Amino acid sequence: QVQLVESGGGLVQPGGSLRLSCAASGRIGSIDAMGWYRQDPGKERELVATITSGGGTSYADSMKGRFTISRDNAKNTVYLQMNDLKPEDTAVYYCNANVRVLARALYTTYWGQGTQVTVSS
Repeated sequence: QVQLVESGGGLVQPGGSLRLSCAASGRIGSIDAMGWYRQDPGKERELVATITSGGGTSYADSMKGRFTISRDNAKNTVYLQMNDLKPEDTAVYYCNANVRVLARALYTTYWGQGTQVTVSS
């Protein structure tokens, strides 16, 4: 009933920048928190950053100062601006959103399919 589609991943050199986007669509009544996570093969998925519906943000310590999360509530879209990228930032990046589907009272967490970010010279 709800789909999240990420875009913006790719190959970038160390020190470079990328901007990821994640658009939610479907039977959306309202969206609460949205976030970005990442996962390396063989590792657990880890939190990158989250943003509330009111714009409050939180970041994993290793991303503070380099990554910025933002959202456009009118477009149901969350963004992740990544600067000064390092090889250790290489991972599949996933977005998620806590969505209340139309005609329902409870919120459910939905995930995107992931987008690959590779930082390499």
